[in-house]
Parts: sequence; C-alpha cells; structure tokens
Amino acid sequence: MSVFVRRALLALAAAPLARPYLAHAQGSWPNGPVRLVAPFPPGGSADLLCRLLQAPLQASLGVPIVVENRPGASGALGTAVVARAPADGQSFVLVFDTHVVNPALNPTLGFEPKDLRGVMLVASAPMLVATAKAKPFADLPALIARAKAAPETVTYGTVGIGSLAHLTMERVQDVTGTKMIHVPYRGGGPMSTAASAGEIDLAVASVVGLGGQVGTTLRALAQTGEARSPLRPDIPTLIEGGVPGVSAKAFWGLMAPAGLPDAILARFHAALVEALRQPAIRQPLEGQGVDVVASTPAEFDRFLEQQAAIWTQVVREKRITAN
Repeated sequence: MSVFVRRALLALAAAPLARPYLAHAQGSWPNGPVRLVAPFPPGGSADLLCRLLQAPLQASLGVPIVVENRPGASGALGTAVVARAPADGQSFVLVFDTHVVNPALNPTLGFEPKDLRGVMLVASAPMLVATAKAKPFADLPALIARAKAAPETVTYGTVGIGSLAHLTMERVQDVTGTKMIHVPYRGGGPMSTAASAGEIDLAVASVVGLGGQVGTTLRALAQTGEARSPLRPDIPTLIEGGVPGVSAKAFWGLMAPAGLPDAILARFHAALVEALRQPAIRQPLEGQGVDVVASTPAEFDRFLEQQAAIWTQVVREKRITAN
C-alpha cells in the first residue's frame, strides 16, 4: 500500500466511523453492505482509491463498504460483474482509463457501454514513464536513443493491452520512429514490482499506479501531461523530452448498473462528494499530483464519450486487440 493511502487511512481511523443509520430515514437503500469492485489486483491505483474511499463512504452511508478485487481483461472482468448486477445500489465499480477502449479491444466483453451509467469522474492525473534506478537511462532522450539504436529491445510495462499507458506509448513510438516491446500486467502493483526489480526497462502509469515507488526504487524520466505538474516540476513532459504532440492523463471514475434509480445515484454521489471534501482524502491525493475532479454523473458520461472517441481511433489505427 502506498504512503499516501496509509496516511489517509490512519487519519480516518482516528475519527469516529460510525454515524446514525440514515438509510432507514431516507428509504430502504442501502440494504446491507455495498460492494465496491476494483477491477484490478491489490496494490494498483483502482484498488488503492477504492480503499481510500471505503471508510468515509461507510461512515456516510452507515453500512459496510466491501472492496472486492476482480482483476482480468484490462478491467473488463470486474466491470462486467457490476454491469450484470441488479440495479439496486448495492454494487459499483471503479473504472480506469482502459474502460473506454475495452469495447473496441474485445467485442465479447459480456456487457455493452449502455449497461452502465456514470456516477462520478473521481480524479485524473498525468502518467509517469519510470525506470528502475539501476537502469542506465538518465533521461527520456537517452531512452529514445537506445530504442532507436536497438529496436525491439527496450521493454515497457503497463496495466494491460489497450490501457491509456499502452496507447500513449504506441503514439510515442510512432512519433520517435522507435520499436519497443510492450509487457502487459494485470495491475499496477505487479507492474511496479517488476519494474523495481529490473525485469522490465520502463513502467508507465500514474504515481498512484506505481505504488509510491517513484523516488525510491524507480526514477521518473517523463510525465505525460501537456505541461509539467506543479507538484513535480522537476520531471519534464514527453513533449519536452522529444515527443511532440503526445500527451495523456489517467483517470478514475465510479459507475453503476444502467438501471440504477436516480434517487440512489444522487445519494451515493452526495456521499462521494462528502468523502472527497475531507482533507484526509484530498490532501494525500493532491500531494501525489492527482487532480480530484468530483464531477456530476452527466459530466462523467460526456467525458467517457469523448475519451472513447479519441483512444478508440488509436486502437483501430494500430489494429490492437485484446489477444
């Protein structure tokens, strides 16, 4: 578990978690424990954010919040579980940027985008291109020079085929005229562990997804935002490192089965807003360069449509498939 999550959970543990059970005063929901599906393994960004939200949601809703890891297929397996669940407000999923391209990657997902509705765009963040401290790459230009001199020898890890990190690195290779080897992992935890051990040359993910390894076992070569993060001003962008026109940001959002009643959606959204207002939640996230968005459901639905249009085009142009 990363440092910022441990600190946030310790701060929350010091406060009373139990509140009066308001559910019965405002209708029958929630009817027992609420399931929050993290469609990636423990240790990755989706899992860590779910666990960060777990205690404040539990306090607000007055019922247990159960975080359930359902990894596989770049987040599609866990997302399918919620897409097929009853629309009763007892199941939600925290989707990652892979969500917008999974339909293009795999037409046999077991669900369609229309089977889910947006709850909230929780946060976004630039990704980092990082390498183990023992690796010889001093900066991004040195890495690109190595990749040009020795095609298909530099390896980079992401959280899966079709992830935003994967698609961004495809664009990096197109712009720089390089060929690297993609190594997909089932989540950020396994990937950052492999990168720290030197098993791959690069790890590409948000700071959250890298599990707090940046600055300890990993060294960041570039960040993928259009401009340098004010919280990490020493890390150049891809554009500054010799990759013009390439930028992207990771994102995390909560979704529910499409038939979720508006009244339940509104109450769950309000509980999320309340959680994200707490300094014990916001400050650790923002301190790691994560932008807390806390959008409305409608804003998140529009955002997903826009992202799907942008990155599905890359999937089709590069003929990327889930296999």
